[in-house]
Amino acid sequence: MSLIENGADTMDAENSFEDAVDHILMEPQMDLQSALEECITSLNLFLNNKFSEALAILEPRAKTSMYHAMGHSSILVMQAGMTFDPQDIQIAMDSLKDALQTCQRFRKNNGFFETLTSLIYKQTDNLTEEEMHAEICFAECLLQKAALTFLEDESMIGFLKSGIKIRTSFQIFKECYLMAKTAQHLPGNSDTFKHFVGGVNMGIGSFNLMLSLLPAKVLRLLEFIGFSGNRDLGLSQLREGAASHTLRAILSALTLLMYHTYVTVILGTAESNLDEAEALLEPYIEKFPNGSLIIFYVARIAVLKGYFEKQQWLEAYRYADLLCKESKWSQAIYVFQKAAILSMLAEEEVKKTGENVVELFRQVDSLMLKFAGKSIPTEKFVVRKARRYNSSTPVPLVVPALEMMYVWNDPSEYHSDDKGLVQLLKGLCLKHLGRLTQAELCFTQVISSEKRIKFDHYLVPFSMYELGLIYKLQGDTSKAISVIENAKMNYKNYSMESRLHFRIHAALHSLKESESIITP
Repeated sequence: MSLIENGADTMDAENSFEDAVDHILMEPQMDLQSALEECITSLNLFLNNKFSEALAILEPRAKTSMYHAMGHSSILVMQAGMTFDPQDIQIAMDSLKDALQTCQRFRKNNGFFETLTSLIYKQTDNLTEEEMHAEICFAECLLQKAALTFLEDESMIGFLKSGIKIRTSFQIFKECYLMAKTAQHLPGNSDTFKHFVGGVNMGIGSFNLMLSLLPAKVLRLLEFIGFSGNRDLGLSQLREGAASHTLRAILSALTLLMYHTYVTVILGTAESNLDEAEALLEPYIEKFPNGSLIIFYVARIAVLKGYFEKQQWLEAYRYADLLCKESKWSQAIYVFQKAAILSMLAEEEVKKTGENVVELFRQVDSLMLKFAGKSIPTEKFVVRKARRYNSSTPVPLVVPALEMMYVWNDPSEYHSDDKGLVQLLKGLCLKHLGRLTQAELCFTQVISSEKRIKFDHYLVPFSMYELGLIYKLQGDTSKAISVIENAKMNYKNYSMESRLHFRIHAALHSLKESESIITP
């Protein structure tokens, strides 16, 4: 027997042995309906804070079932996103790699000719239902991997890798959307097909909603490479998904909750719909009354409605301290937050905690992170504010002690900045109380003090933006557009600039839309 023949026989034997071992170790394949039912059970456990039990259901079949693979990796990704711990990120990344391989085995395996053809003609009408589910699961895992790739590798290479994965995920969701529209009205659609449609609702809805929030210049660039963002389509898809009784209904609901309770608040457009947010939460409050995720959003809505106990600074400090110790998301922001809360307490109360406020503020600068070579705008902001404490004679910040502002009679080099900040905050309070004329005076006063402001240059463009919203509420749309565009075009290189540009984009979109309705 030749060496080659002997080698071939040996390889065949090894392959046969490996196949036999795989056959013994691998769980028998589960049908789609049963897999979905087990994943729903796991999701219910997760929402009831039973995280280990949820993972225990999914882990045994994570390499043989696309839904078990996706569910298992999704829980680990959420854990990594909450802790930012490098070890958690690596565990989640490994799980996602396995999940993508599992999902890939269920996807349609096109030959070379079919692959070339699909570049010109989308071959989406000849997939089995299982292959359709594999596409949606693959797209979700790919999107999660893109997010983790960005966290894991902060270089420009990591950024580009993430972008490619996100684009691929978006393209798959778009193809799945076409499949759902084509097959939705056909007779005999199974219960499992509804779960596929729910995945389409969540994916297409989230992409369209979030992309629509980007400034027009950025969105035009993204549209050139295949992205698109339609806010109305995004909201309608998410609402449809949240109303369905499918595996991903909670994900659509959570995306809408994030939009109503955070995104619209950050954008400052007053377009948040807290009634819808409460309606979305209601069934989950009944089903998971102690679920941490559900309680979190109940609390968030209560804060936005003003239903919270005020000035419980020691309790606030306790939770701020926990965040500093247990979350690596942004140590700079957490330490600044803890120091700011402690600044609200009397000196003797601070001593009881064993903390040193000045030293905490001084730590902030060294804790700043960078992603893709860029600093986080919020972190840059707190670092700049905390620098007051770097000198041998620290100048206390005004924000943590607003109640003391009006009794200060000792102007420092920060006096004009502090005065401008108080006027901005006072104007916001007056606006929400409906006292628009008084609010207008506050914002105008900040703008008029532009030349006296030395450090917090963001105050003027932010005040212009808020003044524009006042004019909008007063019904003067053209004046509102003029002031807000002034803030956009004539001010650069100030703290939180990108955040204000997001707000400006949303405000101008709303104003120009209302102007076109008024002017036939």
